[in-house]
Amino acid sequence: MKVTTGIPAANRAEVAALYWEAFGEKLGFVMGPKYRALTFIGNVMRSDHGICAHDDNGRLLGVAGFKTAQGALVGGGFSDLRMVYGVVGASIRILILALLERDVENQRFLMDGIFVAPEARGQGVGTALLRAVYAEARSRGYRQVRLDVIDTNPRARALYLHEGFVEQRTRSIGMLRLIFRFNASTTMVRDV
Repeated sequence: MKVTTGIPAANRAEVAALYWEAFGEKLGFVMGPKYRALTFIGNVMRSDHGICAHDDNGRLLGVAGFKTAQGALVGGGFSDLRMVYGVVGASIRILILALLERDVENQRFLMDGIFVAPEARGQGVGTALLRAVYAEARSRGYRQVRLDVIDTNPRARALYLHEGFVEQRTRSIGMLRLIFRFNASTTMVRDV
């Protein structure tokens, strides 16, 4: 397995599809339909805010995203949403998505999603991506990595705990659970 920083141009569509596969259930109500979501993700994806794992044949195995003051793997703003969803659709989506927005802090490096191809799960890809995130954090001068994991993803939570992340707080999203299909998110931190 080869892990590198950056999203190769040849993998953008595949990364968008894998991202949607991983997060589509959570974001589907707001970002759907799927074809529009894939267009939006492809348009706003910041190649410099992702880390990829490929097998020896160059097949994409997984991706970890991170968020900085300069952007996120999948971010975008109103004008990006408007291009795909129109003015009304963008207005509604930006308001709903703002309810989930996480801050970018200066004390800890913010991991913003990790997703592994179904056929590559359980083979150490997630662990390799996390270790690359730690290295990226250290190279940028951070001493800790922070992430949030939702309650409906026990597999990811178990990986983070195994990797030494410590739970800081759990936050309920209240009635938003009807839109995003999870009840709470837990902030976890790990020294690097």
